[in-house]
Amino acid sequence: MAAIDPAEEIHELTGTLKSIQDVLDLDALRKQIAELGEQAAAPDLWNDPEQAQRVTSKLSHLQGEVNRVDSLARRLEDIPIMFELAAEEGDEEALREAEKELISLRSDVGALEVRTLLSGEYDSREALITINSQAGGVDAADWAQMLLRMYLRWAERKGYPAEVYDTSYAEEAGIKSATFTIKAPYAYGTLRGEHGTHRLVRISPFDNQGRRQTSFAGVDIVPVVEQTDHIDINEDDLRVDVYRSSGPGGQGVNTTDSAVRITHIPTGIVVSCQNERSQLQNRASAMTVLGAKLLERKRQEELATMNELRGESTTSWGTQIRNYVLHPYQIVKDLRTGVEAGNPTAVLDGDIDEFIEGEIRWMRRQESGAATA
Repeated sequence: MAAIDPAEEIHELTGTLKSIQDVLDLDALRKQIAELGEQAAAPDLWNDPEQAQRVTSKLSHLQGEVNRVDSLARRLEDIPIMFELAAEEGDEEALREAEKELISLRSDVGALEVRTLLSGEYDSREALITINSQAGGVDAADWAQMLLRMYLRWAERKGYPAEVYDTSYAEEAGIKSATFTIKAPYAYGTLRGEHGTHRLVRISPFDNQGRRQTSFAGVDIVPVVEQTDHIDINEDDLRVDVYRSSGPGGQGVNTTDSAVRITHIPTGIVVSCQNERSQLQNRASAMTVLGAKLLERKRQEELATMNELRGESTTSWGTQIRNYVLHPYQIVKDLRTGVEAGNPTAVLDGDIDEFIEGEIRWMRRQESGAATA
């Protein structure tokens, strides 16, 4: 156990938590909770299921946020007593428990501090994620499916609802692509640093000679469109194709042509949805995806214009961002932040919070540097 001065550390953590409380504005959050609580109690709330889900999801998120801060404040009040009692009684086991709790508090306060960095225009949005297999053949398709599972497991661990809109299965194994949403406030701000190319190195399970294979998959993350966004989609600019949904190995899933593919002719953006039984539902979901893609395109164009006016070159985080090495040693390492983990199995099971927190801090430094340059 590293030597620490408990009193000094507790004082610093208390100051950090006070700063976090000021940034989050707990009084404003409690006012929002009260307003959302009234909306959630309305008898006609579920007449509009989508709006009802937005209200209840945001209410749950804000309540969790306030409870998290209150819980940390109580723990910081209790921990000096833990150290005091352990010292008075000369109880080594109680002292170890107090030191363990202090380390846990340091981690939890640090994680909450990251939340205060999510202040971008779209950071509070839900996230729309697309995963595409890239170089590496069947291994890349399998790798894309592993990444899909990783993000869905992360959402499950957090209690965040996720909805898969479209999955294009590869012929032998894995997927060519998948599009899904994570329906939680701040999902976009939390996950946007995951945008880019993810590289896997392993012994290929598809190579009968047991050779090492390098595979690549791309992750694209955009904010979900809201009613306040001005995204005009002209029906005349759309080509809509319907087809039969299919599953792994090309097997039929539906016996009707319910899957929908929409091409936005002016931009060439193509989106599809096949996971609903109804063609109308698939079309509605596909339009949601198209709106998000067009919003991101608009955002990137505005960013490029601002950078041009400032005389800056545009930068992109959409390059290789992380290596997952399973052979000859085991490590996952982020190439931007330097964060690494020696247990790839846990990472691929959704344990990616440390990487996400590192990304958020890294992106904030990048953006702050660009703003002051």
